[in-house]
Amino acid sequence: MKTYEGANVRNVAVVGHSHSGKTSLVSAMLYTAGATQRFGRVDEGTTVTDFDEEEIARQMTISATLAHVEWGKAKINLIDTPGFNMFVHDAELVMPAVDAAMVVVDAVSGVQVVTQKIWNFADKFAMPRIIVCTRMDRERADFQRCMDSLVEAFGRTVVPVQLPIGSEKSFKGVIDLVRMKAYTYEMGGNGKATVGDIPANMEGQAKEAHERLVELVAEGDDALMEEFFNTGTIAEEHIVAGLHNAIREDKIFPVLFASGLGNMACDEVLDFIVDYLPTAVERGTTAGAKPAEGEAPTRKIGDNEPLSLFVFKTVSDPFSGRISYFRVASGVLKNDASVQNHSKNTSEKFAHIGIMQGKTAVPVTELHAGDIGAVAKLKETLTGDSLGDKNAPFEFPKIVLPEPAITFAIEPKSRADEDKLGVGLAKLIEEDAMLRFFRDPQTKDFLIAGTGQQHIEVIVSKLKKRYHTEVVLKAPKVPYRETIRGNADVQGRHKKQSGGHGQFGDCKIKMEPLPRGGQFEFKNEIFGGAIPKNYIPAVEKGILEAAARGYLAGYPVVDFRVILYDGSYHDVDSNELSFKTAGRIAFKKAMEVAKPTLLEPVMIAEITVPDEFAGAIMGDLNSRRGRIQGMENKAGNTIVKASVPMSEMLTYGTDLTSMTQGRGSFNMEMDHYDFVPALQQEKIITAAKAAKGEEVEEEE
Repeated sequence: MKTYEGANVRNVAVVGHSHSGKTSLVSAMLYTAGATQRFGRVDEGTTVTDFDEEEIARQMTISATLAHVEWGKAKINLIDTPGFNMFVHDAELVMPAVDAAMVVVDAVSGVQVVTQKIWNFADKFAMPRIIVCTRMDRERADFQRCMDSLVEAFGRTVVPVQLPIGSEKSFKGVIDLVRMKAYTYEMGGNGKATVGDIPANMEGQAKEAHERLVELVAEGDDALMEEFFNTGTIAEEHIVAGLHNAIREDKIFPVLFASGLGNMACDEVLDFIVDYLPTAVERGTTAGAKPAEGEAPTRKIGDNEPLSLFVFKTVSDPFSGRISYFRVASGVLKNDASVQNHSKNTSEKFAHIGIMQGKTAVPVTELHAGDIGAVAKLKETLTGDSLGDKNAPFEFPKIVLPEPAITFAIEPKSRADEDKLGVGLAKLIEEDAMLRFFRDPQTKDFLIAGTGQQHIEVIVSKLKKRYHTEVVLKAPKVPYRETIRGNADVQGRHKKQSGGHGQFGDCKIKMEPLPRGGQFEFKNEIFGGAIPKNYIPAVEKGILEAAARGYLAGYPVVDFRVILYDGSYHDVDSNELSFKTAGRIAFKKAMEVAKPTLLEPVMIAEITVPDEFAGAIMGDLNSRRGRIQGMENKAGNTIVKASVPMSEMLTYGTDLTSMTQGRGSFNMEMDHYDFVPALQQEKIITAAKAAKGEEVEEEE
């Protein structure tokens, strides 16, 4: 593989809503550029970037994948990212590794929910963007409707740099509004254009669109504005330079048109990337992690600087082991170089570095500043780690992702599966930043958490196919809590005599409620040595142990204060164990009279759906005991914010997909605990007792 300097490298993330044609477009670009000999299709499972078994089976991108093409004198690194809401975090994680985003929009559907979410990611990273309206050959594909959707969502700086020739099945190609030429194609052909004049019936429309583009380019540059006022237009070479600068500075978001499956106008997309998108070194500097005090450090992106790189993705391959995808921010990385991991303070050997073409590594001898590569079998390095010259440490900022939205209990099917479960999940966690695996301290269950039910189903399927581990998922357990509403004043007395030294502990306590979030307070008001000081911690420990086991339904008791004010002891029979037992007895007695009740976790949910589903969503949230906090309309979508009990949202991801035909998305995070309604409380207590095998009193 030829070595490219940063000035000849373009790094582009291909992002957009699920099923908008991202993978097909990347496949067409690879085929057109000669990077693949066969045109890969999603429905046949033959695309370069969707090679995982789960991706092929579900016909959707689940994880970000790297591919590259050589086009003219440049190399283009393309990262095909997921567009399904539950996997879209992978698109955010690759943003720091690229210099521009190609936002793919379905010409039939226009801007969708995840399109806006991706756009917000790009805003956060001040990422230059181009928009490609794909599937122009599909039935109901409409240029004007698509443009209206884009302008409404993202503003007047969204401007077409091409016009489609024909629509739906009669789509033939595009008009380049900079060079004012027509490029026509054969449907399903080799992707090479026939260049000609603009069709007579489109000359007026093309001229008007060209003038609009020229005006917008001139707006952001004083010299171009002066030229425009003097001559009424701008020279072609000045438009190219002005458009390049405007895109780099986020002043213009150009719109192109193509058909990935029909392999039409994909060469024009490649030309546009090379001609107009910023190079890998054009950003100038890269910012480091911000220290506790002072400004964040910066480093120039260039070959002459000390080596620095960061890992933005990790893949666990059954054959190659751990594969780390990285971007070289400065310096030159040579094959077999020893590089310091500044995040882990260890040294790593970069043997057999390469660039990825889907799942295939193409060996290279070196990678220059701004380029993206991959290496296998690093010992300690994981996603987010910063590496480089030992004598010039530089830490890159890490992306903070939201916490997972759903949790399931997970059990191995057999003893053999139990031995393999931990290893398999550890490897999957390395490659999936939103996956969590932990043990519940109360129930002792092993729990797996992710972005939604489909996310967890994919993980379970990978465990079976990749690591030969079968598991059983159980309904996620809601972390209820218990608390008190009243006060109590009780005595806990433990006395046991069985020959020889006996056991004696006696304590008097008051119990009172605390505000939500108060957890637990213990106050010692013993005077006169009624209980020796060395036994007082034992009383507190006994109360805490009893509170952890719960009273009503086995859930931890929280938000209460205990005041230890009196008691008695025996010189011979008293010990720590006796007073710990007395503390437990006092706690149980206090709970009997302090009006115990259940608390449930309440989530803050933000649901984004097309306007047509807003009414149905509101009604559904009300049926789930939700409280609407606010609504916002944006570009044909409604954003609903609501607080809803967690118990009502366990399967919401699946339900939302069903209600909105896959066109909705939601984020959810824990907000606070609130009292459980009486009817719900009875059901929870009954279910908890039944699970423990206790007798449940039936009402006559």
